[in-house]
Amino acid sequence: MVSLWGSKNGEEDEHENGDTQQESEGSRPNTRQPDRRDPDERTRLLPPRRDGYLDPDDPAVSPYNLWSVRALRYFSILFLIITFLWWVLLLVAIFVTPPYINTRGSGFFDFSFTTLTAGNLLVGILFFAVPSKAMEVSSLVIAGLLLIDMIIIVSVHRIRQEEGFVGIASVVWATVMALYNVLTDRVVAWGKQEEEERLTGRKETRRTLREWCAVLTSALILFIQILVVVLLTGTLILRARDASLSPPGKRYSVDGDKYQVHLACMGEVTYDAKGYRNPTVMCEAGEVPFEDTFDDWVYAAYQNGTIDRYCYWDRPGMAWSDTAPSPHSAGMSADALSEALARAGEEGPWVLVSAGIGSVYSRIFSSRHPHDIKGMMLIDPMHEDLLYRVGKPSRGFVLWARGIISPLGWDRLPAALFKGRTREDRVYGKTSYQGGKFIKAKLQESLVANSLTKREVSQARNIQSKDTPLVVISSGIEVRRDEEWAAKQKDLTTLTDNLIAAEAVNGAPHEVWRTDKGRAVLEKRLGQLVRV
Repeated sequence: MVSLWGSKNGEEDEHENGDTQQESEGSRPNTRQPDRRDPDERTRLLPPRRDGYLDPDDPAVSPYNLWSVRALRYFSILFLIITFLWWVLLLVAIFVTPPYINTRGSGFFDFSFTTLTAGNLLVGILFFAVPSKAMEVSSLVIAGLLLIDMIIIVSVHRIRQEEGFVGIASVVWATVMALYNVLTDRVVAWGKQEEEERLTGRKETRRTLREWCAVLTSALILFIQILVVVLLTGTLILRARDASLSPPGKRYSVDGDKYQVHLACMGEVTYDAKGYRNPTVMCEAGEVPFEDTFDDWVYAAYQNGTIDRYCYWDRPGMAWSDTAPSPHSAGMSADALSEALARAGEEGPWVLVSAGIGSVYSRIFSSRHPHDIKGMMLIDPMHEDLLYRVGKPSRGFVLWARGIISPLGWDRLPAALFKGRTREDRVYGKTSYQGGKFIKAKLQESLVANSLTKREVSQARNIQSKDTPLVVISSGIEVRRDEEWAAKQKDLTTLTDNLIAAEAVNGAPHEVWRTDKGRAVLEKRLGQLVRV
């Protein structure tokens, strides 16, 4: 019997029992000794259950136990590395085109598809161990939309030409990777269920707070990706619609058939009393395509009989012309025009009419064909000393940023749906500046404006024939607004020693022909220049 307060006898009994227990333990072999080691990363955090199964929260219950799941993760990482390398190559190609990577389009669509692919793979890797029905359905929707994009690109001849194998490979890769993500999600879900049933005895239907956060985050990211693909598809549909608009002239391959430019002529070749060909007016547009508004007053001069014939072309990236490989300078464009004229069988003599920055291209063309140029008419022209304005780094960055988001059609789609913009507006009209090719052309122009182009036009000034008749028409608004612009307009009147007329049209904007007075002055001076 044990006392309430304890006793010495009780202590002796405990001591005796302890000694007996120690002796008995000493008499048995020490089978537990090997398990007494310091815990490491393989030590179970939770004790095993008595029924032989693990607790569902045990880290050992993981789909990574299956080699097939681990292999898929390794493949996902490999595909992400490949996609990233392709993404870097396409990014570089925007500024400097590597051999065999040139696309006749803007190059922004294939970059967008590759960026989307990288994002899709990254989401799959980050949330690899947390499969969900939302991720599977979202990836399947993305794959379906990308499949539609692939069909559009491959089936529409014009888009297929512009995108080339680079664009086709990019959209095919994006589609395959989206389907691969669906497969990965299903395999991981199957592996998770298999391991749960094997190690815990049942399928786990609960999710931890961390897993729910992962599911919601992945679903939100994939929803944004779905919106992106919807916008890409909408823009491609607009491009397919625009591709049905036939050019007024013909497209000619230049620069070793790397791209094509559009060239058109109006009127028939006429001859003077001595049997010599009368000059053809060769038009060079300014900051926007020729067909937008520049064509109006030139066609009116043709209708009025002021000129007998005129030709015009779209610089690379403008209207119906393809984009050229980067970098691309004004001198390269002048060479492309020379090649297109030769392929079309067009011969001089020429009277060059150009506006804005187009005058830089015309001056280079004139210096390279001195015997074929019978006159130059510069309309509020850009001076080579002001090319730094075009080549500002900030302007180049803005153009690059606009180009990157241009495939989303964030401005073209609303204009088409709610403002009634037509395919003519998008190809050469009011909203042509929103197109990827136009933006790429302006980016190329900006990148080399203050380097290659400035050097070429400076050389052209030294080579220019001093006997060439010259007319300079300036904007009255621009001359009054900008003193530097006014001084450079005056300097351009000294390009040759044969100045026919130099005039600033009061009230006329940079595009002088937009006013009635400006049109009248332009047609009058053009008639004088042709007759000279």
